[in-house]
Amino acid sequence: MNWITNYVRPRIGSIFGRREVPENLWSKCDECGTMLFHRELADNLNVCTSCGHHMAITPRARFKALFDGGTFTEVAVPEPITDPLQFRDQKRYPDRLRTAQRDTGEKEAMLVATGEIGRTPVVAAAQDFSFMAGSMGMYVGNAIIAAAEKAVELKRPLILFSAAGGARMQEGILSLMQMPRTTVAVEMLREAGLPYIVVLTHPTTGGVTASYAMLGDVQIAEPGALICFAGPRVIEQTIREKLPEGFQRAEYLLDHGMLDRVTPRGELRAELITITRMLLGLPPAVAGDLPAPEAPEPVAEIAPAEAPAPEAKQE
Repeated sequence: MNWITNYVRPRIGSIFGRREVPENLWSKCDECGTMLFHRELADNLNVCTSCGHHMAITPRARFKALFDGGTFTEVAVPEPITDPLQFRDQKRYPDRLRTAQRDTGEKEAMLVATGEIGRTPVVAAAQDFSFMAGSMGMYVGNAIIAAAEKAVELKRPLILFSAAGGARMQEGILSLMQMPRTTVAVEMLREAGLPYIVVLTHPTTGGVTASYAMLGDVQIAEPGALICFAGPRVIEQTIREKLPEGFQRAEYLLDHGMLDRVTPRGELRAELITITRMLLGLPPAVAGDLPAPEAPEPVAEIAPAEAPAPEAKQE
């Protein structure tokens, strides 16, 4: 036995026999620190199974859980000018967009789709906080207008899930112009007599809160969501006073009349079905209300062949 047998051979075997283990199998809850297996977390809609903390969820994962059978059709959104201000800070704005698109696999910070929830046709739009903090730029404004126009065209209610850090600074005043544009889009729904339901998720802040996120006919929020215009730290530094416990959180806003409901994510689909059908004047949805399978066509029975008649004997 020499050093080749004792050291080199086991070392080579360990290198080539090493199994690659994905790094994203476990996620840590920001609230309680529990390590959560990725499949268990996904099955629970990104809600901590230990403490109930609501983590961020992508629009596609949300729509898959929201729509009947997880099927929906995306709505095309007009493309705005990529870099209207030629903005550059530490990176060029187009470079930031490409990085966000690569990391999220999405074109921009909002997804618009049509489908059915509880056999009720709706149009839905959802912001992706992982795409540049869900910031409201020209694309988001175009997406909300496209969603409102599609809802008016199809005569369907619009359900919007907000999640944003505010306006997108790389687009400057053009980003702030989306506040009145989206307000006009909401007014289109009102004039058409169509419901507009907003689900505020964590966080919804800045110009988003000051425009379309707080204009719903029904305002629902997920538990613990931060909903504000200016953040609590900014307010504390301005007024030089300690803010109340839970200030600007969903439960605080519900107690002070700013929201209609605070609903856990797992119960949200059923509640949206009930509210939507109620606003449309439809009867309550029936559990398991799915179209009956088509009956197979009856197979024609084949009559048994008649036995041939016996031949007469000739004398």
